[in-house]
Amino acid sequence: MILRDTFPAPPVELKFGTSGRRGEIIHLTPLEIYLNVLAELEFLLSLPVAEGGIRLGEDFYFACDLRPSSPDLATAAVEAVRAAGMIPVNCGFIPTPALMHFALARGKASLMVTGSHIPFNRNGYKLNTSRGELLKHHEGPINAGVAALRDRLYGEPVEVSRFDSAGRFKSAPAPLPPVDGAAAEFYLQRYETFFAGKSLVGKRILVYQHSAVGRDLLVALLERLGAAVTPAGRSETFVPIDTENIEASQLAAIQALVNGPYDAVASTDGDSDRPLLLGVNHDGSLRFFGGDLLGMVVAEYLGADAVVVPISCNDAIDRGNLASVLAPKTRIGSPFVIAGMEAALAAGKRVVCGWEANGGFLLGSDLPGLRNLATRDAFLPLLCALFAAGPGTLGEIFDRLPARFSRAALLKEFPRPTSLKILEQLTPETIARFFTAADGFGPLERIDRTDGVRMLFAHGDVAHVRPSGNADELRIYAVADSQSRADAIAAAGIAPDGILRRLERFVS
Repeated sequence: MILRDTFPAPPVELKFGTSGRRGEIIHLTPLEIYLNVLAELEFLLSLPVAEGGIRLGEDFYFACDLRPSSPDLATAAVEAVRAAGMIPVNCGFIPTPALMHFALARGKASLMVTGSHIPFNRNGYKLNTSRGELLKHHEGPINAGVAALRDRLYGEPVEVSRFDSAGRFKSAPAPLPPVDGAAAEFYLQRYETFFAGKSLVGKRILVYQHSAVGRDLLVALLERLGAAVTPAGRSETFVPIDTENIEASQLAAIQALVNGPYDAVASTDGDSDRPLLLGVNHDGSLRFFGGDLLGMVVAEYLGADAVVVPISCNDAIDRGNLASVLAPKTRIGSPFVIAGMEAALAAGKRVVCGWEANGGFLLGSDLPGLRNLATRDAFLPLLCALFAAGPGTLGEIFDRLPARFSRAALLKEFPRPTSLKILEQLTPETIARFFTAADGFGPLERIDRTDGVRMLFAHGDVAHVRPSGNADELRIYAVADSQSRADAIAAAGIAPDGILRRLERFVS
């Protein structure tokens, strides 16, 4: 009897999402993690080093976020690393960009076990080549390798297989290697070096720690740079923070922590590659700064001569100082932004950067004192904004940007097939039927299908509908000339009998 014949039900296969592989924990068996990671490593072993390849016997770096399921996933991944002939090096619980920065500086590949911002019942991992993130053109050959390895492992005789019918290891695998703390310190030194000679003395910052894997590193870094830091809101239960979709309840929870005079509240998502930045008004109330606007502040601070953003970003960038250096907008996901940055570098641009609506900032160029890091980073944008504010307030630097306001919202547990049907049906006629004057929309002026359906209406309103690439969620991005109008568009989208639910019934 072969292993496949013992499965009580067909396994749910792990798929590539917007960036990395994500799935429900109940489906992330050791077997599923092992075979996907091993196939990806076999792909890297087939590549030339110049294209991100690796060689047998090299170190391979890995790290985890703070989800309870992450160490178990790491254990299965490390077994695949050993099976591929590599030496696993445990960098511990550190941010995704910290792992990437450390590995790339040594020309090595890496793997981060993380579900990022997605719900608690999910997790996943993100594997990186020795030169950077896996890109979209890698996914086809990797998936072919996964399919071939799946057939081989599923077809092994039961007595030979390392796995039982539930996809678990028959014998307990070796424990994870001891943690090497060098990567965490190397990441802090990255910013101490770049901002040498500058100081945040006088800045009072509350760090909302929750369950972010970089929570202690962020406190340490801000203190090293001179800020007075108050850690708050630490949680031993995982908190899924989506910096692209901050809910009112989450802002209220952060507001309750502000019990004194502060200049800013800083935080990140779970794997600390997406920043969360809030200003504190004179009355103690908070002001949320969207990640796409934060990226504009950072790009101007760095003197960028080429910027790459996905189509979902706030269109203030089309109207401000960066409009002349804006590259064609991309599909949503860091691999597409990275491809855009590589095109800008090939065209001779010298200070190239990109970001996403969630605020994750990617640096494509080497700057004096700062090595390029073409993966989402949270610490660089937080620091650049704080330094850009100088003795003034964060509100003052954001008020200099074009007055365009955004809001994102989503419906959870929304089946992806239904989402795709909605996108197919969003024709001008359907849009006129569902995005009506009753909800404040003017005539439709243009549709952009770069990624999802982005609808541009008269009077500057934008509504952009797109399914998540990492979970069964349907998102709506709103942009308008006032924050209240952007909020109203997002709210009209996700209301119990709102636009998206009515569209759901229409396509069903």
